[in-house]
Amino acid sequence: MALLLRLIINAVAIWLASLWVHNIELVSPADKGTTGKVIVVLVVAIVFGLVNALIKPIVKLLSLPLVVLSLGLFLLVINALMLWLTAVITETTAYGLRVHGVGAAILGAIIITVINWILGIFVPEGGRD
Repeated sequence: MALLLRLIINAVAIWLASLWVHNIELVSPADKGTTGKVIVVLVVAIVFGLVNALIKPIVKLLSLPLVVLSLGLFLLVINALMLWLTAVITETTAYGLRVHGVGAAILGAIIITVINWILGIFVPEGGRD
């Protein structure tokens, strides 16, 4: 149940980032209406979750010296890279996430991180109920 809630929180965070940042957009089928948009947001959230689960730990480990030297600020760059990588993966289809520019990726990563942190407070951890 907590995994499903985390997925929904991720989807809401990505959707809000696409609304608030001009150069981040969610491309969805026009003829499917709201249902198509919701499906695209959920698929992008799944891809983003997989990228964060599989690739982000490796990148964080390899960039540990930069994270330490920058007192953790390099983690913003890593989060922006994960958002950009999600956009690259979903660009292989006609629908998905589009990120245009480094500034948009960094600002979108900040928004997604803050929203995930705020809404994640209300979700119980895996082992604690």
